[in-house]
This record gives sequence, structure tokens and C-alpha cells, in this order.
Amino acid sequence: MMSSSSGNKVGALVFLHGLGDTPAGWSMLQFQLPSLKPKLGDIVYVFPPSPTVSITINGGATMPGWFDLYDWPIEVGAKDDREGKLKAVAIVEEYVEKIVNEHNIPRDRIVVGGFSQGGAIALLSAYHQNDEKTPFAGCASLSAWLTLVDDLKVSQEVAKKTPLFWGHGRYDDKVLFEHQDFGTKKLREQGVQVEDSSYPMGHQSCEDEMDAFASWLETVFFGAPSNEL
Repeated sequence: MMSSSSGNKVGALVFLHGLGDTPAGWSMLQFQLPSLKPKLGDIVYVFPPSPTVSITINGGATMPGWFDLYDWPIEVGAKDDREGKLKAVAIVEEYVEKIVNEHNIPRDRIVVGGFSQGGAIALLSAYHQNDEKTPFAGCASLSAWLTLVDDLKVSQEVAKKTPLFWGHGRYDDKVLFEHQDFGTKKLREQGVQVEDSSYPMGHQSCEDEMDAFASWLETVFFGAPSNEL
């Protein structure tokens, strides 16, 4: 799902939904974010659909998902579906290529982000073994977790040019809150500029998180945030 290409757009947000969801679940961002920061109306919004995959924690039943899950709730150290995650990263790259070709927006003006499983794939796309690719403009992780940790190798260029926004609920009983501290520490150790915030909520989003996300995005795309009343 891709927003309208009319007009000159200065950047793009690729946002990935979570397990069992569809692009429609987060497509309101293309209206919500510009309502908070009007400049964000000048970017392209892309909401890729996940494949349908078998989920082990659901007895092998199939549903929309970026990769398989073996543990529930998801704690630090949960087993990784390496093959599924790498396939999902390839899907993200296909959409990024479409944005570059169809909208003439360079890779370094694209932010990748997502919620839960989608956020895990956004993190993987932005920071894992990417020496040969131009860094993204930023990465946004909402209620997500850092995966394939043993493979984490952030190049100096990516660390410098791809900042991270990480929002998480302190009462998250699905992707446990401990992931935020674990993941942000790992990425800061490799030089990534991280803005992290937590909220009194479960596995969801809230108005305060969206306000912070919008301000961060505006800074990424346009520099210092404005102060609309």
C-alpha cells in the first residue's frame, strides 16, 4: 500500500504492521502524523503487507506475519526465525527500490519503521550487516525488539546517518519492556543515536508516543522541529 505520488515529496516512511494485522491497521499514520506536524504531509507513506506464514506459537496456524515465533511472551533471548526475518528484509528492500524508482526519493531520505514484528524487521533492515548499502534516513521501532543480535554489526556510516526512535509500553506483556533497554544499549554501543521513550501502556500505541514520533520524524526530514500550536 503506497500513498499518492502527486506533488514533489521530500522523503518517505516505510512502516510495517505487526503479527495478524494488515497495512490498513497503521495506514492512519499518513493522516495522523501530518495533523501533528504539517510538514510530514510532504513525504510518501508506504505500508507493505506481510506474507502469510505459519506461526509455531499458534499451533502452526497461518496468518499475516513477517516471520515465525517460537516463544510467548517474547523475552530477551527469544529464538530467532533467521530465514523468515531475512526474507522479510528482502521484501522491505523491494519496496525501498520502488520508492527510489517511482518517486525519485533517494534511500538516504527514507525512514523504515514498524510496530512489533514490523519494528523488528525495520531494525534488522536498518542496522544489520549493511556496509554495501546507503544508510536510511532513520529507523522507528514501536513496541518491537532487536533480533539476530549475534549478527549485529553497525557500520560507522550507518551509526552516524541512521538515528533511531524507540517507543515502548512499560506494561507490554507480549514484547516485554526489557527489550527497549536491551536493544537501545546494544545499538548505542555501536554508535547509533537513539531517542527512546516509554509510556504507561501495554502492547499498543498512544497519543503521547505519536506526538514524540511525529516530532522525531520532522527533525529527521526537516531539521529542528517546529512549534505549531
